[in-house]
Amino acid sequence: MTTDTINPNQALWEKGDFSRIAITMRESGEALVAGIGITVGSRVLDLGCGDGTTALPAARLGADVLGVDIARNLVAAAKRRAEAEALRNCRFQEGDATDLSGLAAGSFDFVVSIFGAMFAPRPFDVAKEMVRVTRPGGQIVMGNWIPGDPTLVAQVLRISSSYSPPPPEGFVSPMTWGIEANVAERFAAAGIPQKQISCVKDIYTFRAPKRPAELLADFRNYYGPTMNAFAAAERAGRAEDLQRELESLFERENRSQTPEATVIPATFLRVTVRV
Repeated sequence: MTTDTINPNQALWEKGDFSRIAITMRESGEALVAGIGITVGSRVLDLGCGDGTTALPAARLGADVLGVDIARNLVAAAKRRAEAEALRNCRFQEGDATDLSGLAAGSFDFVVSIFGAMFAPRPFDVAKEMVRVTRPGGQIVMGNWIPGDPTLVAQVLRISSSYSPPPPEGFVSPMTWGIEANVAERFAAAGIPQKQISCVKDIYTFRAPKRPAELLADFRNYYGPTMNAFAAAERAGRAEDLQRELESLFERENRSQTPEATVIPATFLRVTVRV
């Protein structure tokens, strides 16, 4: 695939190396997976799986896991992690959350997407596809960042967008997945009644054995949205302003009791859909 034809969403997530951020999210990923009812033999699709933050814990519980991500570098990283643990019940492949036509209807007991499918374009197609591949009686579990939330990731994305060019016409912000009414509307269009959809606020914690400024450096160097924001800010002569604004955010949100570590809880919307 050439850079001329690359999907813009794919280009965003293949930029940098999200694994450098994902390593700070492992503990919360394991905790989330442990609480949704996955058991030995469960068929699990992890959609927008990244390098396996939730796919590998599901496989360790004995589930048969397929991880799908649009970023080829993250699929390769996930495969390396599964191979290193000899998890033969965990497979990964490239794919687009808006079109899972290669997967049969009703194939999975659980479809999990934690900060993954929310970033795909065409959210109604995403909801339709997630419902289609889930078996009747199965569950969809999404984790979505919440617009306007004062905690880390929502603010990183808000600040980054304020330094970036306007999005193209027709662009639907991924943050709209963090609004309960939108979640209900999208799954209703896929045939799911309101009573089968629940939304609760939950906490995902970033943990790193480094200072907040060092974690911010990882976002600046390896996280696609922040990389793009700094590129735009540099062109406008505002990179120092963006750096100061983000440094203030990371320092303010840090809850670590030791100076050489960062612990930042971030609020998200946990969506559970019974199909």
